[in-house]
Amino acid sequence: MFDFDVIVIGAGPGGYPAAIRAAQLGKKTAIIEKEAFGGTCLNWGCIPTKTLIASAERFHHAAHSESFGVTAKNVAFDYAVMAARKNEIVKRLSGGVQGLLKSNGVELIAGAARFEGPNRLSVVQPDGTSRWLSAASIIIAAGSDAAMPGFLPKDKRVMDSRAFLDLKALPDRLLILGGGVIGCEFACMAAALGTQVTVVEMLEDIVMVLDRDVRRVLRKRMEALGVTLLTGAPLMDIAVKNGTVSGTYKDQTVTGDLLLVAVGRRPNTAALDLARAGVKIDERGTIPVDAQGRTNVASIFAVGDLVTGSIQLAHAATQQGVAAVEAAAGLKSHVEKLCPSCIFTSPEIGLAGLTEAKAQQLGLTVKTATFPFSALGKAMAAGETDGFVKWICDAASGQVLGAQAVGAHATELIAEAALAIRNELTVDEVGRTIHSHPTMSEAWMEAAHAFHNACIHLPKR
Repeated sequence: MFDFDVIVIGAGPGGYPAAIRAAQLGKKTAIIEKEAFGGTCLNWGCIPTKTLIASAERFHHAAHSESFGVTAKNVAFDYAVMAARKNEIVKRLSGGVQGLLKSNGVELIAGAARFEGPNRLSVVQPDGTSRWLSAASIIIAAGSDAAMPGFLPKDKRVMDSRAFLDLKALPDRLLILGGGVIGCEFACMAAALGTQVTVVEMLEDIVMVLDRDVRRVLRKRMEALGVTLLTGAPLMDIAVKNGTVSGTYKDQTVTGDLLLVAVGRRPNTAALDLARAGVKIDERGTIPVDAQGRTNVASIFAVGDLVTGSIQLAHAATQQGVAAVEAAAGLKSHVEKLCPSCIFTSPEIGLAGLTEAKAQQLGLTVKTATFPFSALGKAMAAGETDGFVKWICDAASGQVLGAQAVGAHATELIAEAALAIRNELTVDEVGRTIHSHPTMSEAWMEAAHAFHNACIHLPKR
C-alpha cells in the first residue's frame, strides 16, 4: 500500500501540469517543491526575462517615435520599478500555480526530495525535519541550473542569469559570456536600456541553431542597438580587479562592470540519489527515457531539462509531463517530436521543424521560400520592416519540413508554421489559405506563393 498513486518531484512547467493531469485522472497525487512553485521558468527564467524585455521595448519605442509623429521629451526609465513589476507578475503567477494544484486536490509538499528506493522518497522539509513518502509512480521534474564553469572567478561580479535578474540597477558596462539564446536575450534587453554590452561567443556565430540568413538579421539589429559581438574565439584569463571584470578575446582585452555567464544549464540530478532507486544516468548527469518518459525503472518517469536529449523549453516539459502521467496511468500517450522554439531577442525569432542546414545535413533535397517584412503593408505601417519568414520544403512534393521567422511578432507567427509542419501540409496548401490583410501573418502566404515564383507582391526575378 502506497501513500500516493503519483508523486511529482519539482513544480516547474514539467511538474505541476503532470500533477494536475494525474489528479484529473483520479490519482491521489502529491508534488514536492524545494524552492518556488512554477520552477525556473516562472521565477527566474521565461516570465521575469520577458517582463523586463517588454519594459525595455516600451522605453525604446517611446524614445524613438519621431517618425510616427510622436514626440516625447525627456523619456526615462526606472529600472527598480521595472524590477518591482517583474517581481509582482512572478508572485501572481506562482500563487496561481499553487491555486491550480490545490483546486485539483494535489497535496503540496515543501522540501528537497531524495530517493530511498524505486517507490520511496525522503523529503527534508524547511524546518529541517524529514518526511518519508511512497508512491506507485514517481515523476522526476527537477529541472536544471545555470552552468558556472570552474575556471570562473568566485566573485559577486561574475553571475548567472538568476542573480542578474535580482539586480535593482543595470551596470553601465555588461560583459556576457555566451552568445546563445539566453545571452542574446539579455544583451538586447540591457542594450535597449542604454547599457554598453559586449558578447563573447567561442563558436563562429551567435545562436548557431538558426540558419545563417536569420542570424544575419539578428546580428545586424543587435549591432544597431550598440551590442559588440565577438565570435569565433573563447574569452580567456577572466579576472576581477578594481571593481571590473576583464578577459582576453584573441589579442584584445574586454572589460565590463559585471560578467553574465550564459553557457548552458546542468541537470538537477545529483541531489536526488537516483542510484538508491536504480535509475541510470548518462555521463552528463541526464536521465535516458523511452518515448513516454519512463526510465529504466518501471515506476519512475523523468521529464524536462534533466532528460537526455530533451529540448530545454517550458512547453516541451509540459507536454512530456502530461504524457508521462498518462503512461503511468496505463493510457496511450506519446511525446510530440515537433516543438517550436521562440527567441525573445530584438528582433524576435521563431523556428519549427528542420532548419535548412539540418535538412542538408540529413541529405534531403529541399527548396526554400522567403518573404521580407519590408514588402508587407502591415509591417510598414508598424515601422517593423526588418526580417522575413522562411519555408523549408521538400523540393519535389513541396511538403513543409521547417520554418523560421525573424522580425516583429515572430514568436507568435511561428505557431501557424508549426501547425502546417505538424499536419504535413504542402506549401501549396498554405498558399491557398486566405490570410487576412493587412496582417503580419500573411507573410506566410506570400512566401508560399514565392515557392513557385508566383508571389504578387515581390518583383519578378
